[in-house]
Amino acid sequence: MALTRRGFLKAISFAPILPRFLTADERDTVLVVLQLTGGNDGLNTVIPYADDAYARARPTIRFSEKEVLRIDDQLGFHPRMTAFHRLFREGRLMIIQGVGYPNSDRSHERGLPIWQTADPALSCIRTGWLGRAVDARPDADLPAVFVGPIAQPLALRAERRIVPSIRTTGDLAMQELPGPSDTGAIRRRAASIPRAGASSLLEHVRRSAIRSFEIDARIDEILRSTGRGSEYPDLRLAATLRDVAQIIRADLGVRILFAELGGGGIGGFDNHANQRGNHCALLHQLSESVGAFVADLARDKLLDRVLLMTFSEFGRPLAENGRRGTDHGAAAPIFLAGGRLKGGLAGAHPSLTDLDGGAQRFHTDFRRVYATVLDRWLGFDSRAILGGSFEPLEIFSA
Repeated sequence: MALTRRGFLKAISFAPILPRFLTADERDTVLVVLQLTGGNDGLNTVIPYADDAYARARPTIRFSEKEVLRIDDQLGFHPRMTAFHRLFREGRLMIIQGVGYPNSDRSHERGLPIWQTADPALSCIRTGWLGRAVDARPDADLPAVFVGPIAQPLALRAERRIVPSIRTTGDLAMQELPGPSDTGAIRRRAASIPRAGASSLLEHVRRSAIRSFEIDARIDEILRSTGRGSEYPDLRLAATLRDVAQIIRADLGVRILFAELGGGGIGGFDNHANQRGNHCALLHQLSESVGAFVADLARDKLLDRVLLMTFSEFGRPLAENGRRGTDHGAAAPIFLAGGRLKGGLAGAHPSLTDLDGGAQRFHTDFRRVYATVLDRWLGFDSRAILGGSFEPLEIFSA
């Protein structure tokens, strides 16, 4: 549910109160999850241009060595991904290849919930993997936020906490907050109320009021700083990531942010026909938007605190279909962007001759990636959240 400014503050007011609320020396790491809706074609994203099997299987939608942005003598980025290519050379982008799970479900109806719940059996879809992470941190005021125009994803569904959604930071404009205009006087009055016992209702109201006004002031700073010192292209995802950057910069205590690309388009990444045009546009939007986001955070020396991770419900098969598109596949790459990554490639590019029903076989379970960001980035207990033990990947620099 999308929230107004009033609802946003209300969600925070009903959260547990921290004894050290948003102190300046608590600058925690932040995870930004970006969903590529529809099933991204990893083979035309990280392109095995030197593999004859790729060229033979894709006579009309393949990209040649002259077209790709070279990664090495075997692989290259899609030609519209210039910002990703630059980030990769700078060590700020990492590619985890061959990510998936056993017996990949190739339907959107099950594939996306599997990734969002981290449960290939879909034995329980009451909560998402990030929602369980939110539930596991009862001491956090505002642990997660969804930013975007679509409905909040299952990944953020929690049992015991409210996860706010906003379409843009413009939803938090001051006119959405009713009441007297002299918020400074109200804040001072709330702060002057005599302290009561820690467990009293009056003390809870007093502290909640003070906290709401503190966050209200930070929201005003978000809105005043819109676009300041930052250059983003005129793209929907870029606008969303600009809002994400503003929330991070405001230091509201948010540890998890979720955004999406593809859900607002015709089919998104589900390109069964005439793939080259739509896929090119989406990959360009992805690359340029993330590139601007990384540059924005780096400019304010915030990039070391932030890790962005992409995922899509499945990849696409090796062979194109008869409509110059691709159908549903299995394994695909995941992209990570941030300031504390090792950079480069993680894992081998899956074989194009040893296939799983015409698609690339996975070699890295997606829950290993989730465990890595939960344990080693956010500092959460991945075993409790994922319902099992998954070996983390070595992706961070020392």
